[in-house]
Amino acid sequence: MNIFAFNTFYSFPCVNSLRAGAFGCQAYAGIAYAHEVRYGLCMRILFLGDVVGKPGRAIVSKLLPQLKKEFSPDVILATVENLAHGKGVTKKTWAEVQAAGVMIGTSGNHILSKEMDAAALLTDPDTHVLRPANYPSTFPGVGAKVFPVAGKEVLVMNLSGEVNMAHEPTSPFVAVEKLLTENPKHDLVILDLHAEATSEKVAMGWYLDGRATLVVGTHTHVPTADARILPGGTAYVTDPGMCGLQNGIIGVDREAIMPRFLENRKPPHEIAEHGPVQFCSVLVEVGTDGKATAIQRIDRQSTV
Repeated sequence: MNIFAFNTFYSFPCVNSLRAGAFGCQAYAGIAYAHEVRYGLCMRILFLGDVVGKPGRAIVSKLLPQLKKEFSPDVILATVENLAHGKGVTKKTWAEVQAAGVMIGTSGNHILSKEMDAAALLTDPDTHVLRPANYPSTFPGVGAKVFPVAGKEVLVMNLSGEVNMAHEPTSPFVAVEKLLTENPKHDLVILDLHAEATSEKVAMGWYLDGRATLVVGTHTHVPTADARILPGGTAYVTDPGMCGLQNGIIGVDREAIMPRFLENRKPPHEIAEHGPVQFCSVLVEVGTDGKATAIQRIDRQSTV
């Protein structure tokens, strides 16, 4: 069964772009266009930044249905390793964001913080939650999968950076070549590189330019201002940001984080259930050739 069959309601058909004549790497109203804007538009990808705890889930449930109507994405992805109180994911929290419209979940170093639930999700072929492919083979689940979306085969890959990251990942550059070789039948490629070092993410964007449709860096929870289309047609952003508490420290209550810097101790993560919340994401338009034609930030603020 095609799990994305219901997307036909939201599908954006192939139409002539209104941006004819836009050349060079240009940006209008926060939208970065390709060097040469192509005319056929066959897919829109919405990628949500790290969804952190109950406030993050709440803002996704509140805003995502509206954004689906406004932008008509064909596929919606989110980083979900912090769904459950800021660390880990459970069946219940995954079901909550899935009901709001998230179709594919990526992850990183916190994915097994709720180990039993996470292991069950990662090994269930119907839940569509990935973990970094370059983690040790003892980790449950897979790090890449081909999904049918709007008549196309979309390869989604999840990798961890090597620099200052947990779980002893192997080189993401070696791993990505292996994944592309093992999954040759695809029309589009999306990569989430969960990494600490911005340089490592930028390097991966250039490494895959022309071979991937979208390269997204995650992990820092801080939105970056570098969303753009690389010369080969790859949409890139170092970090879309997060969906979580706006007045905390990367989604966690300040009182739980400050002692780490001031007193050299690590209190458990605490997350307020209500307050100002930010919703951070990127929207990518894809041409008939599988190349990205535009990328723009879709950021919102609200209260939950």
